[in-house]
Amino acid sequence: MKKTDLAKADAKKIMSKVGAPGVAGFGNTATAVVDKREQRKRDQALGLVPFAVKLNDELVKRLHALATERGQDMNQTVAEVLLKGLDG
Repeated sequence: MKKTDLAKADAKKIMSKVGAPGVAGFGNTATAVVDKREQRKRDQALGLVPFAVKLNDELVKRLHALATERGQDMNQTVAEVLLKGLDG
């Protein structure tokens, strides 16, 4: 094996650890990790449906600011804003 191949293999090992869920020390928290399938089941039980849209950058910044101001996550904030806009 060449020296460059060894370096690439080492880099792949490091990168796989960086993005691995539940690995502490690379910016990930040590909280319990829920896999995507389990999260989808929880969302379906709550009646939640994934809904992707493309928004203007300024609007997204305002939504983030509103969410942090209220202490909510983005899903709750966007749902409230949509309901308020549709109802009123």
